[in-house]
Parts: sequence; structure tokens; C-alpha cells
Amino acid sequence: MSSKSSTLVFGVILGVLIGVVGGYLYYDPKMTSLSTDITDMTDDLFDTGQELSDLLTDFSGLNNDYNNITNNYNQLQDDYNQLITEKEALETAYNELLDDYEVLVASLPLLPQQVSGTTLEKEYNWYYDGQYYEISLSIPESQYEYYKGLERTHQSDYSIYVTHPYDDEFINTIIRKFNLIALEKNLTEEEKINLVISFVQSLPYTVDSVTNSFDEYPRYPLETLVDNGGDCEDTSILTASLLKSMNYDVILINPPEHVAVGVNIDAYGSYWTYEGEKYYYLETTGEGWRIGDFPDDLGESAYLYPLNPIPMCVSDWVAEWNGRNKLDVIVTVTNLGSAMAEDYYVEACFDAGEDYIWNPEDSQIFDLNIGNSITFTLTLDVPDNEYTRLIVYVVDSEGYAVDTSYSEWFDT
Repeated sequence: MSSKSSTLVFGVILGVLIGVVGGYLYYDPKMTSLSTDITDMTDDLFDTGQELSDLLTDFSGLNNDYNNITNNYNQLQDDYNQLITEKEALETAYNELLDDYEVLVASLPLLPQQVSGTTLEKEYNWYYDGQYYEISLSIPESQYEYYKGLERTHQSDYSIYVTHPYDDEFINTIIRKFNLIALEKNLTEEEKINLVISFVQSLPYTVDSVTNSFDEYPRYPLETLVDNGGDCEDTSILTASLLKSMNYDVILINPPEHVAVGVNIDAYGSYWTYEGEKYYYLETTGEGWRIGDFPDDLGESAYLYPLNPIPMCVSDWVAEWNGRNKLDVIVTVTNLGSAMAEDYYVEACFDAGEDYIWNPEDSQIFDLNIGNSITFTLTLDVPDNEYTRLIVYVVDSEGYAVDTSYSEWFDT
């Protein structure tokens, strides 16, 4: 090998050694740093793995808790649904029992009206056949207030005001006074009736709108006595009540825009025939009219009403939504008449127009005694997308609606 070649090889070896030494000196710090980083990352990865393992353990525990809670919730939901079902069944049973209770209470025997010790002292005096008469009455204030508080209904048949039983005992105390006068004066039956008419005719004639807030306010007999007068239906009711309690056969006579009394006795003058019997006309307003005297300006036509106790049921109701598609109609029926209502029921429905109805619901059949009330809740299915109104009927044993009321029209 030549000297030149040896020098070249040596130079190459020396360059490699210098490169290796230089590279080592250059890269060693970086390798150390990378090694440290790798060690740190390995430690971090281990810690992260441990945390992941802990989190997986926690997740497994939480998942078990969740499953337990879900199972408990489902069980509670089942229990809740069961309780709701039992609650609805109990409510249904309660409502049925309540309806049965209402029906039983509504038909209870009539109890005497409680009479307080407070009385309204009234003095009456008048002339009959040129003789002076006077009577004193102690009218139970509680009975007067009871009758004053009763609802009035618009009707042409005033028989319920004559036949209502709560004042019978007191009316009989008045009759005893008239019977004593008749015995003392030795009056005939016709004269005794004329005496009673003259007493009633002596009471002042008053117009309803003057004595109270209603244009048409028929009074019970005690009201007319305490209020010291009334208009034609009031004095006719009082006269009919007195004569009926004296065991006379009487009716109410209703010429156009007037009310009077008819009595079935042998007499002379004007009379109407009802069921084959003659009822002689009794004018109860003004003075001096006797049996059979008939005012010329009244005409000859008239409606005739027998004085039989009759039921008169009226309703009052409210409606409440029960969910989106159902409506509860809460109906209270009151018997304002003078006889028990037997085998009645309530019907609620929606008006479909042209005498058709939707979704009717009926109450159970009930009896309702005088002055009593009964309440039913009827749940109706509401028709979809209709323009309608609610109708509530009180229906008697013959299937006739004796009371009908309506709501306003509305969209469903």
C-alpha cells in the first residue's frame, strides 16, 4: 500500500471516529431526554390505566346501582299503578255508596218543620154583613221565614202553595177561630164561606213589584198574612188553603191575567164545571164579592186547577273537565213541590241539533221528598270537534222532562 493510500484510509477512519464521537456528543442528551420522557409517559400510562381500572370498577358499581334503582322504580311504578287502580275502584264504590245514600236520604219520611218560640203577633179586623169581626194570630216566625226563603218557580198552577204541608197545623188554628165564630153566629155553610172571603178581601191589595224585587212572586198563606196582603194569586192561595182545611172541595180558577177560587157547594151565580162538579166562583180581591159573583170584565174562559199535592223538581248544576275528553256534570235536584217525586231520574247530554243528542248519561232512579235535595255526578264523553251545548233534564216516572236547562254553546 502506498503512502498516499494509507494516508487516505487513515483519514477515512479518523473521519468516521470523529463523526461517531461528534454524533454521540450531539445526540446523547436528546436520547437521555427522550428516555426520561418515555419513562414518564409509561408512568402516566400506568396511572391512567389504574384510573381507568378504578373508573371501570366504579362504573360497574354504579351500573349495578342503576339496575337496582331501575328495578325498584319499576316495582314502585307497578305498585303505584296498582294503588291508582285500587283508588279508582274505591272512588267508584264511594260514589256508588254516596249515590245510594243520597237516594235513601232523599226519600226519607217527611219530618215536621221545627217551630221556634218566637211569634209574629198580628191583628185583623173587618166587616161582614154590617157586623164587626176581629181575630188575633200568633204566627211562628220560623215558619214565615221558611216559606219566605223558598225558591219561586214560574207557573200558572199555584196548587203547591195551597197544599204544602208544613203550615197545615197553623192553618187549622185559624180555622178553629172561624168555626167558633160560625157557631156563635149560627152561620150557614154559605155564610161561613162568605165570612172567610170577606176576611181575605179585607187584606190590602198589593202589587208584587212594590212589596218585593220580583214581578211575579206567589206567596204562601203565612206570607200573605204576615205581609198583610198581596195580589190576586196570593189572596186566592190563602182563601183556597183556608177553605180546603175546612174540608170544602175547592179549585183554582184562572181567567186571563187573574186568579180566583171555585168552591163545590150548592149556591147561585157563576160557576165552572170540573170533572162533572160545579165550582162556584169566589173573587178574593176587593170587598163585597160573595159566592157566585163574577166580575163582568174577566170574560168567560178560564183554566181550572185541582188542588192536589204535586212534586215540582228543579235542578241546579255545574260542569267540570275530567281529563281532555270527559266532562263531569254535577247536578243537584230539589223538590219544591208538595208531594214526593217518585221514580225520577236525571239525564245529561250534548246537543246535536234538530232534537238529537250526543252521549247521554242517566242517573239512577230516585224518590225525592218535599223540600229535599239530591246530587248526582254524571261523567260524559265529550264529542270531538263539535259546536254543541250541555242539556240537563229532570225526568219523571212517565218519561216527561219536568225541568230542562242548557249551557251556552261552545266548541269541543
